[in-house]
Amino acid sequence: MSGPVWRNVYNLSELQISKLDEAEDHMEMMRIGPAENILIELLELDPECVPVLNVMAHLQGRYLSDFEKAVKFYDEVLIYEPDNAWARDERRRYMRYSNYD
Repeated sequence: MSGPVWRNVYNLSELQISKLDEAEDHMEMMRIGPAENILIELLELDPECVPVLNVMAHLQGRYLSDFEKAVKFYDEVLIYEPDNAWARDERRRYMRYSNYD
């Protein structure tokens, strides 16, 4: 494997990169269950992994319409990266659709 074409600022392992790619491929093919299982597995190994938290939040919000879970995952991203504008904007969007005030 040649590695990511993007800069690996999170120092993800080859396994994490491979599994994230696999989860995103499943999401694109609308195989949501396998994608979620992979992300859960990755979070069990590293619950503070920002890229995995972001993808899980995206899966919860866009593919499962579980807006409250999406917001919770974006909340976690923002704990580790308070300046993450993408997570903040997505969190705000999903808050509009959830029961949050």
